[in-house]
Amino acid sequence: MAVYEDWSTERAAQVIADHRHLEGATMPILHALQETFGFVPDPAVPLIAESLNLSRAEVYGVLTFYHDFRREPPGHHVVKLCAAEACQSMGGKALAAYAEDKLGVGMGETSPDGKVTLEPIYCLGLCACAPSALVDGQLVGRLDAGTIDEMADCFANGKSFGDA
Repeated sequence: MAVYEDWSTERAAQVIADHRHLEGATMPILHALQETFGFVPDPAVPLIAESLNLSRAEVYGVLTFYHDFRREPPGHHVVKLCAAEACQSMGGKALAAYAEDKLGVGMGETSPDGKVTLEPIYCLGLCACAPSALVDGQLVGRLDAGTIDEMADCFANGKSFGDA
């Protein structure tokens, strides 16, 4: 389970300043902000734009183009299910539907209690171990209903997956 800082303009400005010197700095800044806060809130867009001498529309376009960037805080646990072809061919779609039901959250959403965010991801590079997932940053291969059940039990009991 990732622990994120609370949003603050001052901290965001520091993160931006630490990365603005990099070539193609927009992406590294967005990644760093998401690593720091768990998401990239709308007030970060003008800060990035001003720092990089870009328009707000340019920054917003990058932020919204890439599926991995969140604009809302994630749940305490983030489950990313692979939706690429290899995982689909090994039952990934049915498993995703099972996960939605078992975890009580739709794909691309955060549960009402804030415990779980369920997201699609497009290829984790574990094709030989399909279907696969990234659970709180931990790679999980050969995912099945039993693994989803175990995950749900861990989250319901306030534990991180793998700590049971």
